[in-house]
Parts: sequence; structure tokens; C-alpha cells
Amino acid sequence: MSPLPVVLRTGETADARRIHALIAANLEEGHLLPRTLGEITVHASRFVVATRGRRIVGCAELAPLSPQVAEVRSLAVDRSERGHGVGTTIVDELRRRAERDGFAGLCAFTHSPAYFTHMGFSIVPHGWIMEKVHTDCVRCPLFRHCGQYAMVVPLDGAARAAARASSGQVHAAAPCA
Repeated sequence: MSPLPVVLRTGETADARRIHALIAANLEEGHLLPRTLGEITVHASRFVVATRGRRIVGCAELAPLSPQVAEVRSLAVDRSERGHGVGTTIVDELRRRAERDGFAGLCAFTHSPAYFTHMGFSIVPHGWIMEKVHTDCVRCPLFRHCGQYAMVVPLDGAARAAARASSGQVHAAAPCA
């Protein structure tokens, strides 16, 4: 019998504890920055979760930093599911959602830049993503010493958003909280 397929869906408030646990497990491995359960609960609908049956096996948040830039935040995959494309599938879905919402670029901050370069991201100086620096980095205890690489990929969503705006179908990105 083959294993259940991995299915992507939008996170829900009821998923917050399981998302938090997955992020915490990855945090212990040194892959992520900490997130509070309250923060995840508030932003649960910005997460894409990967499920296998009833288990959440991966997640990441599409976090708007400005009307132009969104971030792949808290990408986490269960250790038993790594190497099977779950993370790449989640990032691909976040990219589609960011394009749909009209963002011009998608960024990620990572200790593993090779993981993102195969998906079209490029390493850039942190200063190129001032939205992230001003939103999160300046408050981080690891500011200027985090060792993460700033990565960006341009999106085609800006052109689609302009077309929707000119046709009266405006879909604004959610503000960063």
C-alpha cells in the first residue's frame, strides 16, 4: 500500500499548536528563529501547511513585508519527510500566492542558501531588503551576527496586479503585522 499523498492547504487557527511544534523542532536544530504560539495563531491563515493524512509534515508563512515584498518565513519540514520535495512544494505554492497578490519579489533569510538557489533565488546584501531589516532584524538579538543569507526572487505578480487595478479588480496584500 502506498503512503498517503502530501496535500497543501491554507493554515487555520486550529493548526497553530501543531505548526508551532514543527517550528520548535526545527528551531532546536538551528534552522529557524523562534516564533511564539500567539504570533502563529494570529497569522495562521498566512501559512501554507503540507499534510500527509492528518499530520502536518511541513509549513511556511507568506509574510508581507511591504506592498512590494513578501517573505518566506518559518519554512519547516518534519525530519521524516525531508528529501522528498515537501519544502520545495511549499515554497512553490508561496511563490504562486505572492504572484497572485501582486508582490514584485519574494525573499527568504536562510542559513542554507543552496536550498533556495535551485528555486531561482539569488543571494543579495541584507540592505537590499530594507523592509525585512526595519521590520524584524533591528529587533533581533542576533542583528548583524545572525549568519543568515538574504535571498530574493523576482515575481511576475506586479504586472498582474496592475492589470487587475486597471480593470477595477484590486486585491491588496495584507499589511505586515
